Amino acid sequence: MTQSMTAFARKEIQQEWGTLVWEIRSVNHRYLEPILRLPDNLRELETGLREKLRQHLSRGKVECTLRFQAAAGQGSMVINEPLLQSLLDACDQVQTLLPKAGKLNPLEVLQWPGVLQSSEHDLAEVQAEALDQFDEALAELVQGRQREGGELAQLILQRLTAMSSIVAKVRDLLPAILERQRQQLLDKFAELQIELDPTRLEQEMVLLAQKADVAEELDRLDTHIQEVKRVLRQSGSIGRRLDFLMQELNREANTLSSKSIVADTTQQAVELKVLIEQMREQVQNIE
Repeated sequence: MTQSMTAFARKEIQQEWGTLVWEIRSVNHRYLEPILRLPDNLRELETGLREKLRQHLSRGKVECTLRFQAAAGQGSMVINEPLLQSLLDACDQVQTLLPKAGKLNPLEVLQWPGVLQSSEHDLAEVQAEALDQFDEALAELVQGRQREGGELAQLILQRLTAMSSIVAKVRDLLPAILERQRQQLLDKFAELQIELDPTRLEQEMVLLAQKADVAEELDRLDTHIQEVKRVLRQSGSIGRRLDFLMQELNREANTLSSKSIVADTTQQAVELKVLIEQMREQVQNIE
């Protein structure tokens, strides 16, 4: 199933020990780029969370934010006395070496990492719940990417259908275009009162037909259109493949335009390029 790289998911749970809130948002990116923002006391979950992301996603910039608010009475502050004493001893040594050093500010001491700790509820339960909620949020994110991916696939298929119609129209126009060019050549000879050389006329028509021959380009356009449809039916990461096919379609449309000898085919080539550019913009969001 076609998946977008753009989605958002949010999960919140409240327990006696506090509140956990997960927010996951993803946008298009060339590769998978996970960004995790976790509370310090839950930082050890990061490795497992990254592995879960790799298992479910292939591309996209994915920002995962976890907020943890301890319940009242669960977050009283406790001083790490051994660490504080070590810090004070070190400060005494500094003041001995530097007599002019100012007195310690207690608030500054408390800001030293690890001196002030939170006597929170058993973190094992909080971590387990955080992992469960992450799984649910990730599943919701994947479902959102799939829904949007399905819509993108439909938009692309609509434009592929329009392209097929244009290719068929150009095929039908070619015989009439060549006949019109032949008649214009005859009229020009008659206007200039030039004696018509049948052999020369045939040579001119052969050259004209060779210049206007876009059958190969039309065949390749049909082939690429069918390949895009086939890729859209595949599962997994298909965005890069689709992007390559958009380049190939655009190349054939440019060649068709350069070989055009009348305004009709030039206009059809322009329409093709418009449709291809619209598809390319959508493809940038596909995983």
